Amino acid sequence: MLGRVTLRSRAGSAAKTPHVCIVGAGFAGLRCAEVLSARGIKITILEGRDRIGGRVYQDNHLGHLVDMGANWIHGTDHNPILDLAKETNTVASSIGEKSGNFDELGEYMDEKKAERLSGLVWSIIADAFKYSNDSSLIPPDRSLRDFFVEKLEEKDLSQEDTKIVLQIAQMWGAFIGDPIERQSLKYFWLEECIDGENLFVASTYKAILDRVGKRALAGATVHLSTYVNKVHTRDSMLTGQPGPVKVDTNDDTLEFDEVVVTASLGCLKRNEPAFYPQLPARLSRAIKNISYGRLEKVYIRFPTSFWDPLPQADFGSAPDTETGAFPFFSHFLHPLYHPGNPHSWNMELVSLASGLPKETRQPTLLFYIHGPCAAHITNLIHSIKPTSSEYYSRLNEFFKPYYSRLPNFNAESEACTPTGILATDWSHDKLAGYGSYTNFQINHPAKEGEPEIELDKDIEALREGLPERALWLAGEHTAPFVALGTVTGAYWSGEAVARRILEVYGMGGGDDKGRKADDRASVKIGKGGETLDGVDVD
Repeated sequence: MLGRVTLRSRAGSAAKTPHVCIVGAGFAGLRCAEVLSARGIKITILEGRDRIGGRVYQDNHLGHLVDMGANWIHGTDHNPILDLAKETNTVASSIGEKSGNFDELGEYMDEKKAERLSGLVWSIIADAFKYSNDSSLIPPDRSLRDFFVEKLEEKDLSQEDTKIVLQIAQMWGAFIGDPIERQSLKYFWLEECIDGENLFVASTYKAILDRVGKRALAGATVHLSTYVNKVHTRDSMLTGQPGPVKVDTNDDTLEFDEVVVTASLGCLKRNEPAFYPQLPARLSRAIKNISYGRLEKVYIRFPTSFWDPLPQADFGSAPDTETGAFPFFSHFLHPLYHPGNPHSWNMELVSLASGLPKETRQPTLLFYIHGPCAAHITNLIHSIKPTSSEYYSRLNEFFKPYYSRLPNFNAESEACTPTGILATDWSHDKLAGYGSYTNFQINHPAKEGEPEIELDKDIEALREGLPERALWLAGEHTAPFVALGTVTGAYWSGEAVARRILEVYGMGGGDDKGRKADDRASVKIGKGGETLDGVDVD
């Protein structure tokens, strides 16, 4: 009802081209700008950083480009990011199921045993997804680890194998950015992805970002290094019209007809930007309830890939079918041998010299770290220049006990001495909201008189935004359920908001690709057949 009232009032009085402000030039903001500007809407993008891309960006500090943010395409069925990868000749690789495991004493685990126990882990995760789809009776404080413990009690496993399965299961933390003990079982279904494979973006996201940015900025004005402090809105139900919206930046106050805020969930949790009047309870409650993860990366480059002899030296010389003996993924399980790891956090290792197309291989190891471990590592290097010897030595001291256990390591060999180390630090990044992306953690049961936390409804509330106040929200935290926390989700969310704005001004849902509206799919996604109408997915 409210949406229809707002639609009539704006469409009936639209004597001029509306001016839309988009706060943030990440994938949500860029896609929103592209769709709106294609229909003649005036667009101004305000971006706090000195670059576009948000949590998608690359760094060349190691001598070759690496993704500091997103480096996966999650799901291959009707995924627009995969389409962009193909358009830009971006190399996105399917990764085999083989992985290596080092036990808690640092010994390489028998491959058949590791394969058997890893297979059991993934089987239990699949069971957890199915169980979570009927979540009405699951307590909100029950975690994915609790489910593992219960399932393992039903298995005829030795005590040692049970322990190892629980250790391998900790790898789920690298998916969500927090430990498995924090993963909500009740809302585990919200972690499901688009059908198909997960592809590693071996040649980085740069070409995709360049393409999305070029299309968006062709029809928009962008102001970099412009931080938005406050957004002032008016309620159309009280005034008859929702605008204008006033936006306070670090050096000016600007007026717009509509504002799309694509700030991260972490920023919204810190009331950045601040909204006047305050957000209604349904939105402030949603922002509080939904969790925000911490995933970090550490890249370590060597002169050659000593751990995988086949593709070393000339990385373009090995045939495509030869990928070396070392697996792409390895896990160091509950390492007890490293006093610098105070809680024996698991380490997840990716070999960028293994299992990738020959033109993208690099003699570089990538460690994924999350949760408390991510906080520990980033605190070690915070405020230290990446080019300094102290930065190098602190990180090398922490990670050497792991890479020194790889095949062919020789402490006296220069080939086994890192030539550079580079870590992300989203945990101290204000514009990232001091974290990485949305996840769904356990909650305490509601006390008497308190509303029950319903995280799916909270996502829907954020997705709806406040159109009656000309205030829209977009980003990975407002995405379709199958794309939350992903680049695809951010891209889709920006497109969905753009089409809603076009509808508000009586311009239809828009079709920047020049196709008929009824050629667009009404996509059924997520639990209960959630639909996202008018978003191009093919």
